[in-house]
Amino acid sequence: MGNDNHDNDGGAGVSDEEWRRFQEDAAAGTGPALREPSARARMVTERLRATQGQEPPGWRTGPARQGRRRPGRLGAAVAVVLIAGLALIALRPELVIDRITGKADARQEAKNAAPLPAETARPTAAPGAVPPDQPTLAEPFRGSPALRWADGAAGIEVPEATAVGGLTKEQVADGLAKAKQFLVAANLDPATLRGERPAAALAILDPQQSEDFQGVERSLTHPNAEDDPTHLFTRFDPAEVKPVGGVVKVRGSMRVEPGEPGEVRVATDYTFVHPMTKGDTSVQRTIVRRQITFSVLDPARWKATGDRLQLSEYHVESSNVECEATRGYLHPQFPQDAPTGPAPTGPATDPYDRSQDIKGGACGTVTRS
Repeated sequence: MGNDNHDNDGGAGVSDEEWRRFQEDAAAGTGPALREPSARARMVTERLRATQGQEPPGWRTGPARQGRRRPGRLGAAVAVVLIAGLALIALRPELVIDRITGKADARQEAKNAAPLPAETARPTAAPGAVPPDQPTLAEPFRGSPALRWADGAAGIEVPEATAVGGLTKEQVADGLAKAKQFLVAANLDPATLRGERPAAALAILDPQQSEDFQGVERSLTHPNAEDDPTHLFTRFDPAEVKPVGGVVKVRGSMRVEPGEPGEVRVATDYTFVHPMTKGDTSVQRTIVRRQITFSVLDPARWKATGDRLQLSEYHVESSNVECEATRGYLHPQFPQDAPTGPAPTGPATDPYDRSQDIKGGACGTVTRS
């Protein structure tokens, strides 16, 4: 008698041999195709859809993905970014305008330009035009030819010394070095710039040149239109303005000339560009050009202190300042300020033009800053 096995659902059981054959056929891809869900399965699915409003995960929909960003939050984030961008454009429209007009590219090109080589002789023309631009606290030399000039004392290069006029090479070299020291102390030293006594510069001048030395001292203690310390020293009123950053741009040259027997002259010609601000807002560049000739004298032939310099002559031209210095300071003029001091009556000049000697005359205007 055979033994028929039945499961409790009324369906036939699956023997071990049938199960093994099914697995082999499935692996070989020759087994029976997947069947469409039964009528009972479809009925259950429809019932769930009616009661829950969605299809159950499984043979049709698959499991729901986790961690998906809600569309409402993404839209809000985009809106916030868009609003912030529009606000930035409203506050600083130049960001877009500069990009459209090409000014941003020109500005970047100017920043990437290589520094100019040292000036070994007087130029024959003014610097070429640069794209006009306004200085900022972050970029105080923007829109200026001085952007490519050397920084500070590095712009004052000393030529090689040779024996001249009966003075040894060492004496000439010492005179050249002291000329640079004076220019640095008089135009770049922070204490001098904020109006303090330029002690380091004074220590280089020969007190035996009594008349001129006393005149310099008088200009510092009792400045007036005739005895004006800004003729030799760059000084600003710290209660009025302050420097922007720590860099002053410098360009120029010095040369040695023979003088009378036992005298060598060191002729210097330098332009200093000082960015200044008032109230931490706008920036104005004060441009000071100085032509100073020092005498290096042989104390065996002259009444002189051997390790000091004497002043032979000096000329100064200051731009973007009031026409007349008062209280011994240079007073930068800012576009937002009402005009003060005498009105300029002289010709318009380029303060970066170093091709000609400094000319005296009435205070004039500048063609660029």
